[in-house]
Amino acid sequence: MQQRTGGGPDAADGPAADAPEHWRGVERGLLRMRRTVLLTTMGVLTLGTAAALGLPLGPGWALPALVWPATAAWGWFALGRNWRSWRYVERDDDLLISRGVLWRELTVVPYGRMQLVEVTSGPLERRYGLARLQLHTAAATTDAAIPGLVPAEAERLRDRLTELGEARSAGL
Repeated sequence: MQQRTGGGPDAADGPAADAPEHWRGVERGLLRMRRTVLLTTMGVLTLGTAAALGLPLGPGWALPALVWPATAAWGWFALGRNWRSWRYVERDDDLLISRGVLWRELTVVPYGRMQLVEVTSGPLERRYGLARLQLHTAAATTDAAIPGLVPAEAERLRDRLTELGEARSAGL
């Protein structure tokens, strides 16, 4: 797992600002999974476009199909940058989730606002040994998720966040 340490530019000021924060990245399997989906999709589109244009009109007309491999090359690079942008840190009172390259997003989820924490894993995620942690909060628009976790880490986080959420919301 890629480890990131230090506050960095996304570190929030507050009681834990002077304590070292240990940012954790998501698993490399998430990048492999997304790149596999990208290459499969672009391969099918390339063959489909080449066949649809090249067979009835001639091979010269199949050249527009090359737009899909070019898109795949750009997507390969973009997915790598996006994967590196995902990270999270557990603090005393909240969980921080940071993501994004062009539009950076930092989500702060106070433990006391969590209503439901669930771990999901679809067929592709299971194939790559991954799980997704989904956090549901009191506000419908602030739900957060952390994709690309090892199932054991996702379950550990789920149990810890549930325990902290119950302890922090006891006064509500």
